[in-house]
Amino acid sequence: MITVAALYQFTAFPDPASLRGPLLSLCEAEGVKGTLLLAGEGINGTIAGSRAGIDAVLAHIRALPGCAGLEWKESSAEAMPFGRMKVRLKREIVTMGVPGTDPRAIVGTYVEPADWNDLISAPDVAVIDTRNDYEVAIGTFRGAVDPETESFRDFPAWWAANKDRFHNKRIAMFCTGGIRCEKSTAFLKAQGVDEVYHLKGGILKYLEEVAEGESLWDGGCFVFDERVAVGHGLEVLPHELCRACRRPILPEDRARPEYEEGVQCHLCVAEYSEDDRARFRERQRQVKLAEARGAAHVGAVARGE
Repeated sequence: MITVAALYQFTAFPDPASLRGPLLSLCEAEGVKGTLLLAGEGINGTIAGSRAGIDAVLAHIRALPGCAGLEWKESSAEAMPFGRMKVRLKREIVTMGVPGTDPRAIVGTYVEPADWNDLISAPDVAVIDTRNDYEVAIGTFRGAVDPETESFRDFPAWWAANKDRFHNKRIAMFCTGGIRCEKSTAFLKAQGVDEVYHLKGGILKYLEEVAEGESLWDGGCFVFDERVAVGHGLEVLPHELCRACRRPILPEDRARPEYEEGVQCHLCVAEYSEDDRARFRERQRQVKLAEARGAAHVGAVARGE
């Protein structure tokens, strides 16, 4: 089995570029694949590999400035869920695009998974899903508000347009692994919202720790690797990716008339030009040729968060 580790840490990296080379070299030496993002505000990403390889990389990260208390969430996969290893330099480790939003300075109140149901069931609490529309489409908490955002960058504008809906409400927010809520709760606190809560460890931790019979979660949780979606107990669900739009679809969606493997699905059939589809068909042809050779093709990897 492959060990999958999702991690993030907000900390000050004065020179994140200097950290990239050694981290990438270690991952490659250990056979670890995935994506790690480095920025002046910290590190974020998901990696997969052998138990020993993941342990080696986590030990390296914990030795970085401010990362001794690094927390991560683990799951497993039967096959390597990533095609290659990438360590990228970014302006933000999760992009909100609001300068000065710093979870190290101000953040919402963490709520353990065991306490989450009681909080979101309270009548004076508004529950907001901070994830993107394609993620919410396959699963969310009962009664949660869907901002219908295409990217996390859209969240501040959505809040500005909708904040009056939540007057005199306590706000509870959640996301996949917790990192987007670090930014969104810091943002709301800076906007003057007094009581802001977020699910510690995100949906993944909730699905790991809360029994299905007691759960208020419905559907699947989109993950940013080749497993596509997981459910209670972090069991891998049958969802697949449309290789054109990178949205999750179900196996039966392949039978829809709009579906063409690697080219389009019913969700994106109207979004691309004929030139786009021609490029997608050529990419799919290359993917099939690579598969015939027993090799991986980078066009077949999952979208990043």
